[in-house]
Amino acid sequence: MGAHLANAAACGVCAAYYWRERNREVDFVVRAGRTLVAIEVKSGRAPEALPGLGAFAEAFKPKCALRVGGDGIPLEEFLTRPVDHWLQA
Repeated sequence: MGAHLANAAACGVCAAYYWRERNREVDFVVRAGRTLVAIEVKSGRAPEALPGLGAFAEAFKPKCALRVGGDGIPLEEFLTRPVDHWLQA
């Protein structure tokens, strides 16, 4: 997951970051121009509330917040699409 985003960043498609504020975090924040996408990665079923995504969305108003793995977008599907696809989601 990180390598997929890092490769896109190295090619100039986007910039990838990690966000944390107190005990809330978002695994990946992807920025392309003024577009922000927050991405949370889960290995199993995700809890109903993801406080990091909510806090980030409230503070920064991303275009979308994605959950990859668990009950979200299958990891394999995320990795088979170019990162700019998810920036347009």
